[in-house]
Amino acid sequence: MGMSVTISAATAQDAEQIFRLQYLCFQSEAELHGNYRIGPLVQSLDSVRDEVATDLVFVARLGDEVVGSVRGFTDEDGTGRIGKLCVHPRLRGHGLGTRLLRAAESGLFDGRSATRFRLHTGERSEGNLRLYRKAGYARVGDATVEDGVRIVLLEKEAAAPAYVASA
Repeated sequence: MGMSVTISAATAQDAEQIFRLQYLCFQSEAELHGNYRIGPLVQSLDSVRDEVATDLVFVARLGDEVVGSVRGFTDEDGTGRIGKLCVHPRLRGHGLGTRLLRAAESGLFDGRSATRFRLHTGERSEGNLRLYRKAGYARVGDATVEDGVRIVLLEKEAAAPAYVASA
């Protein structure tokens, strides 16, 4: 009998697993952009601990193992900033990224009063761009970040989640 993946708020004890998972997951992103100095690969464990303590961080768990994570915070203008969404390579393609994204959106809307959501991804990250478009995000710009990678900025208005009732 297989275990199911659960989504929950991260705890301080998850920081090290998130740190290791992030390093594993963003290798493919670095390869895609030919740059291994991207933020998630050079972030320190202490910085991840700080984010877990102050930001809204969700993890996907398979048993005791953290197999996905996402972070978010609301800035001064009410925009929910979502970042560092990652899913373990062996579990990609099963909807975990979508579930984590929804958890971040819901937490930022309900708990942090976000009025819109903003995120970014590398311009060569077609899989990520597909995921975000499918989730309702629209391209609002492009930029080159300090590590030299070209990114696509995406946004969508925040709204209460739609719930489906069944008879």
